[in-house]
Amino acid sequence: MIKSGVRAKLTCVDPKLLAPEFVGREFDEQLLSEFPSDIDPCGENGEFHTFVYVGPMFQHDLLVEVGELCLATEFVFADLSPRHNRVNTV
Repeated sequence: MIKSGVRAKLTCVDPKLLAPEFVGREFDEQLLSEFPSDIDPCGENGEFHTFVYVGPMFQHDLLVEVGELCLATEFVFADLSPRHNRVNTV
């Protein structure tokens, strides 16, 4: 996914499975290297959810920035807002 040019941010984390500090972070090699060994790198066990904002499947990049982080129900969420400057996709 990362090598194909897809860029994503973690928008939701289950704090019972993954530390809340991961929410809002870029889904990249650095993030994956910091995951505990029992975390599925694709979040297949509900550890986290992502929002893809750049990728070869898009006609245009979606420009976003991380806003407020909040605890709602049993999950930690990051608000994403539109951003008006360009994303460096290189």
